[in-house]
Amino acid sequence: MSWKDKLIIALDVSNADKALGIVDMLGDDVSTYKVGFELFVSSGPSIVERLHEKGKRVFLDLKFHDIPNTVSKAAVAAARLGVFMFNLHASGGCEMMKRCKDRVDEVCLKEKLRRPKIISVTVLTSLDSDSLKNELCVQHGVKAQVKHLSTLAQKAGLDGVVASPQEIAIIKNACGKDFLVVTPGIRPSWVPPDDQHRTATPQAALREGADFIVMGRGVLQHEDPVRALELISLEILTA
Repeated sequence: MSWKDKLIIALDVSNADKALGIVDMLGDDVSTYKVGFELFVSSGPSIVERLHEKGKRVFLDLKFHDIPNTVSKAAVAAARLGVFMFNLHASGGCEMMKRCKDRVDEVCLKEKLRRPKIISVTVLTSLDSDSLKNELCVQHGVKAQVKHLSTLAQKAGLDGVVASPQEIAIIKNACGKDFLVVTPGIRPSWVPPDDQHRTATPQAALREGADFIVMGRGVLQHEDPVRALELISLEILTA
């Protein structure tokens, strides 16, 4: 599989026109896009439909986190939108995750829908062990927490997790190579980490075994995003 098949570009922009302009600019180089809070709130579900019309897959990054009944209903709505993948917070607990997965399975089977990948967020890449301990009262470190939440997600029947590149090997060792790991916090060598503490370059994340890498600012804030993809590809292929 080409590294570009594992690439997800984050459409972290304020409106549909900007998002679709990026999609047109990047063309066939990118097949999967992430739609997060800002774009979904500003543009609504229609942005997913418009991306599908352009032949693109959508990772719906809304990080559902609520009581099991509420999350399962939101998950079904995501499945009916036809997204390729969506996520929820593992910290919502095993019952929430399992109820979500079971309900999506049931509806997709009944309505003959393609079942989306369901993954859970472990520990946000903006957090580190000090944040967990001093702010959230989680007494063990990031790696132990990520491992715990990943095994919980697997127990609930989910397809994988969102975690930083630094925890890929830990997750694969604990949950097996077929358990998906989607990694944000991906930065080309020329881009600073900004507000994310646990980052890695694209080639480092892929070398560790990431199934998908999510990139936003590292590509879109470059003066020539198409050239940025070319430079990243060169870095990866010559690593």
